[in-house]
Amino acid sequence: MSNFLQRILLVPFFSLVIFSGHFAINSLYAEDASKLAAKETSEAERRLLDDVKKLASDEWEGRGVGTEGLKKAAKFIAESFRDAGLDVSAAGGDPFQEFEIVDGAELGTPNSLTLTGPGGKTFTLEMGKNFEVCSFGGSGKIEGELVFAGYGIVATDLEYDEYDSIDVKDKIVIVMRRNPKQSDPHGPFAVGHGISRHAGLTTKLSRAFSNGAKGVIFVNDPYTVNTEKEQLEEQVEKAAAQVSKLEKENGDKSELETARTHLSQVKEILAKHVADKLMEFGYGGTRSGKSPATFHISQDVCNEILKPALGKTLSEIEAQIDETGKPFSRPLEGWQASGQATLKIIRVPVKNVIGVLEGQGPHSDETIVIGAHFDHLGRGGAGSLAANSTEIHNGADDNASGTAGLMEIARRLGARKDPLPRRVVFIAFNGEERGLLGANEYVDNPIFPLEKTVAMFNMDMIGRLDENKLTIFGTGTSKVWDALLDQATDGTGIELIKKTEGFGPSDHAAFYGKKIPVLHFFTGIHEDYHRPGDDWEKLNVQGMAKIIEILEKVVLETAEAEVRPDYISIPGTASLARSGARPYFGSIPDFGENTNGYAISGVSPGSPADKGKLKGGDVIVELDGRKIGGLDDFDLALRDFRPGQQISVTVQRDAKKVELKVTLGTPKN
Repeated sequence: MSNFLQRILLVPFFSLVIFSGHFAINSLYAEDASKLAAKETSEAERRLLDDVKKLASDEWEGRGVGTEGLKKAAKFIAESFRDAGLDVSAAGGDPFQEFEIVDGAELGTPNSLTLTGPGGKTFTLEMGKNFEVCSFGGSGKIEGELVFAGYGIVATDLEYDEYDSIDVKDKIVIVMRRNPKQSDPHGPFAVGHGISRHAGLTTKLSRAFSNGAKGVIFVNDPYTVNTEKEQLEEQVEKAAAQVSKLEKENGDKSELETARTHLSQVKEILAKHVADKLMEFGYGGTRSGKSPATFHISQDVCNEILKPALGKTLSEIEAQIDETGKPFSRPLEGWQASGQATLKIIRVPVKNVIGVLEGQGPHSDETIVIGAHFDHLGRGGAGSLAANSTEIHNGADDNASGTAGLMEIARRLGARKDPLPRRVVFIAFNGEERGLLGANEYVDNPIFPLEKTVAMFNMDMIGRLDENKLTIFGTGTSKVWDALLDQATDGTGIELIKKTEGFGPSDHAAFYGKKIPVLHFFTGIHEDYHRPGDDWEKLNVQGMAKIIEILEKVVLETAEAEVRPDYISIPGTASLARSGARPYFGSIPDFGENTNGYAISGVSPGSPADKGKLKGGDVIVELDGRKIGGLDDFDLALRDFRPGQQISVTVQRDAKKVELKVTLGTPKN
């Protein structure tokens, strides 16, 4: 609600007290003011809904990196900023701050894989027939001894470690896909469907790399290959039985014809089914940081190695592991592999969208940033929680809701007759789903000085307000926030859930890392998060309008305050959920750096990383003896330790390797 309306609503009460003889006419004023407020609210809800419906339409392809839909969204936001009266020329003459995102890889040439056995017996494999290059591995040549590491799993929680009895340093590891005992829904690796988190392709790659492997070769597990064929054969049998039944009944001809068509289709699928299908290049996505060259070979080729070297086939090894519950990892004496994988990194141009309302007065050189990211997951892939889905992930809540809120606040502040005392910069961030890339781009290359940026307000997923509970991160980053939020929320019926930490799961964290007070508005995770079901019909638009009103009040108070908000350092990183078995470390990833290791932009104040003397610009390359090629490796390795344990951390700092000691902390909520 605007200040103008608040002033109108105060008039009738004042007149009623002093001039009681004018009760009737003053009541009319109150009624008119109430109708005007209701009208403004309903119009705001309509605008919010219209904006979300457009941003989250199928036509805009889930606003994924590399899609035309993401470009359309940027243009739409820029036009909205311009129409709201914002200056859209601050980013070098237009609304766009441009940068690049690494968006996967494409296969180059040459690619080869040769296996050599005892006595010089050589297998030169044919790409597309008995080997493929994996997109989630790295480029380069490999040559070395072969080692079989079973499923390549390290599960300390299950006391199961397939690297415990073998040395894979500078060797090439063969691992099976998935995990043991898939047929047992109650087995140690089961999570309702027989597959565990330990089965992930990049998880297995990280395990091999951290143990020193110079190359990785995947092979399909026999259980999956056999089960897929059995399921298709079962479908054919059922379809044939249905046709036979209908023929005997001599009933509805159309129903019989439909059954025959279905039988023909499933037979065709079975006939074309490739039992031991190799992963096509691109399956499994890509991995950031340094990775060993990675291949996928056929089971026939793998058995040509295993049978003479170990006396067992893949099927026999799988059966033994399932029966004993123990790893089966062995060196493959006399066997070597040599090969080359050639991958070309794809870089895609993207852009933040920026609009500016200049301030007026003694504080006009100070800046308030209001932000929301507008990218999403496109058709799934990395980041999607719908396994193997290629459906459009429209991201109505995440984060068309926050983007619509950003445009609505821009309209409200842009419509004010008098300029605010401080400059307000509106930023629609790109690349948030890839790791806060747009926010990091801005703080690395700010349009207005960061030392003069007094606060950053962020909206991410504000569309599912439930039971009127609104979560706000960063409430401890300035001593003024608590009272300001309570005042802004008073009378709205909203219950605030306050999270004090400034580091957390959205773009505000990049600004807090630059010692800027932040507030992040969020309505919670839900069952459609990062899935195709995140559609506009499920949003609470009235709740969104309430949140915008609260944020508008906070922004206005901040803009008009005589003194800028103070900055408070808060230890820890807020998260959307408990971090599970992973102890607390306290590093802040630098997703904008493509380095051989895990690059950090800073550390959380008072965190184990901070106390261990890590600092922004460091690249972590080793964690207590485990090689680290990127964030995936670091995250996985961290799970092997416990809170309170002291570990060695090797970082690349100014072209030198520095070894530090870090005592890990208790997981943060």
